[in-house]
Amino acid sequence: MATKTELSPTARQSKNAQDMQVDEALIPRKVPSLCSARYGIALVLHFCNFTMIAQNVIMNITMVAMVNSTSPQSQLNDSSEGLPVDSFGGLSKAPKSLPAKSSILGGQFAIWEKWSPPHERSRLCSIALSGMLLGCFTAILTGGFISETLGWPFVFYIFGGVGCVCCLLWFVVIYDDPVSYPWISTSEKEYIISSLKQQVRSSKQPLPIKAMLRSLPIWSICLACFSHQWLVSTMVVYIPTYISSVYHVNIRDNGLLSALPFIVAWGIGMVGGYLADFLLTKKFRLITVRKIATILGSLPSSALIVSLPYLNSSYITATALLTLSCGLSTLCQSGIYINVLDIAPRYSSFLMGASRGFSSIAPVIVPTVSGFLLSQDPEFGWRNVFFLLFAVNLLGLIFYLIFGEADVQDWAKERKLTRL
Repeated sequence: MATKTELSPTARQSKNAQDMQVDEALIPRKVPSLCSARYGIALVLHFCNFTMIAQNVIMNITMVAMVNSTSPQSQLNDSSEGLPVDSFGGLSKAPKSLPAKSSILGGQFAIWEKWSPPHERSRLCSIALSGMLLGCFTAILTGGFISETLGWPFVFYIFGGVGCVCCLLWFVVIYDDPVSYPWISTSEKEYIISSLKQQVRSSKQPLPIKAMLRSLPIWSICLACFSHQWLVSTMVVYIPTYISSVYHVNIRDNGLLSALPFIVAWGIGMVGGYLADFLLTKKFRLITVRKIATILGSLPSSALIVSLPYLNSSYITATALLTLSCGLSTLCQSGIYINVLDIAPRYSSFLMGASRGFSSIAPVIVPTVSGFLLSQDPEFGWRNVFFLLFAVNLLGLIFYLIFGEADVQDWAKERKLTRL
């Protein structure tokens, strides 16, 4: 007969504190970060994410050219004006590839489950995830130019070639865990293993679906991701249209202005990861860091967008606010988007795919709801769209601030059995 040993909440907290002290004592103090195995893996994942998003964006950029012509060269004069239209709004068509994206993101989190020390998790994940933003920037900036100068097939040849290189890097560089990695130093291997000692995953266990569905921390992450994707979808799809209708300047026709928000977001996203880990070294609680990153990535971004109808100065100001809002929104990478690694590391890949799948509902709803608001009230329609964005974002943020956690949940821990 087997029974599960249970401790009282006070005894469990005391034991966890003792385990953390022991683990901190076992972690080597000086471990290289530059040219290390874990940062090399983060860089490879960065370029894999770059390729994944870039290929999605170039599909939208070249769609006009492919549909309007049977010859790679004959369509250039007729469709070159249409190419930039999809370049900024290309991500609005992302739901077509959401299943692939969710599986890729879930696979990445399965890697970080065994490769990311808790005090470096924010920066490693931010380095990897920021590749998506660099992919958007590069594809938007160069996709139309390549189509016009060389023909649309060369866009696929070039970015497809980059994808092949990333695939080869993946097979050569990526390993399941540090133990099996052939090029890792002994000190780095000990550092990673000792820092993850509390996250034991020696036995296979079925997914605790019922416990997950009853978990408020999981729902807080899903709802916060949903509200944040509402923000991102509105920025990508409707802000360029707003600037065009109010200031009569089509920033979609300017490749640099269209791509600028993404390169700013790329830089801020990686800086945010380092900042989150820096706060952890200053004895901030992990959940406090996650919530600070989520607040900074949600509240200022939505507030900047709400302020747009009240600023009638110039389109340059509006574009600057859009760029800043897009950049700040990526701070959530160090908050809600990696929080599943904290609360359920052994199920992080599944939960990441589930949360991304749930949040993908937002890009489907946003165009319908926003279009309805704009058609019903032409004068104050934009204000209604932006205030709805702010309200959705604020509700998701408040729910996360109340119920979000960063401790490994009981149902995500290994079940230890004793024989009687």
